[in-house]
Amino acid sequence: MPAHCQLTGLRPVFGNNVSHSHRRTRRRWNPNIQNRRYWLPSEGRFVRLTLSARAIKTIDRIGIEKAVAQIRARGERI
Repeated sequence: MPAHCQLTGLRPVFGNNVSHSHRRTRRRWNPNIQNRRYWLPSEGRFVRLTLSARAIKTIDRIGIEKAVAQIRARGERI
């Protein structure tokens, strides 16, 4: 599963763990990615999306039709 959100484009962020002695080791912050299935009435089918938790709330607010239009405008295939 790709670790990025199809709606917001959120990807993992990289940085350092810093210990008490100030030694640095590389680490990665992963987004809260969920797989969700939505009914798309205009096409009469379900679409499966990989979304962050924030994107799920955005779809609840703006609707699935508008969200799919934004994803397709970026050139991503659904």
